[in-house]
Amino acid sequence: MTERGAGALARSETEIAIGRSRMAVDAFGALSIHFDETALPWPGHRLLPRRITGSIRIEPEAPSGPCLRLDGGGHHHWQPRIPTGRASVSCDALPGGGWQGHGYHDWNAGTRPPEQDFSGWDWARGILPETGETVILYDARLADGSRRAFGLRYAPGGSAATPEVFTLPPPQALPRGFWGVTGSIACDPDARPVLRRRLEDTPFYTRALVDVVLGGRPVSLVQETLDCKRLANPLVRLMLPFRMPRRG
Repeated sequence: MTERGAGALARSETEIAIGRSRMAVDAFGALSIHFDETALPWPGHRLLPRRITGSIRIEPEAPSGPCLRLDGGGHHHWQPRIPTGRASVSCDALPGGGWQGHGYHDWNAGTRPPEQDFSGWDWARGILPETGETVILYDARLADGSRRAFGLRYAPGGSAATPEVFTLPPPQALPRGFWGVTGSIACDPDARPVLRRRLEDTPFYTRALVDVVLGGRPVSLVQETLDCKRLANPLVRLMLPFRMPRRG
């Protein structure tokens, strides 16, 4: 991702373009993304910046979830727009030129920076192998000390128009990330979560593949943790341009 000025932005009801990258939604709700960005140097992967281009398409297999207010003041909203779908990725930088599999897309909208109203949140999503249901877990910690925690369960194949809302079990701690970010995941109390693979590990954000038991059923979830206090730290702010370059 690249931070760009307002002059690089163009948008309509169905499409948004930022610099050379763009995304659009068609009449059937499918999301198409074309990206043309610069991949920065990364230890163990590449020594020099390189151009990276490709496309992503996600076709929904279930209706969009509800748009939910995340804070009491109504400054922040979240919606799982494609809670489950088929994804196809095309990119020369990937082995085999891309891949196909399960896809997901959501969006956040806010009128204030997240660190102004949240101390952080934990999120997770996966598909229950026994039933084919998609589950999404959201546990937000607000700056005033309160929590906004809920689970959404989507019937397989989009057979239900709206998801079932359920109460999350108590969260269990996950191993601390390399930069010290601490996360958790809601799961059955008699089975410890197992962090199978780190996907992203930064000073304020982590993502991982985690095996849990939820409602008596084993499931693998993609889990993420955002630490808003870390994000607001001036030192972390100074580090951001090294991972997210800025252009006028």
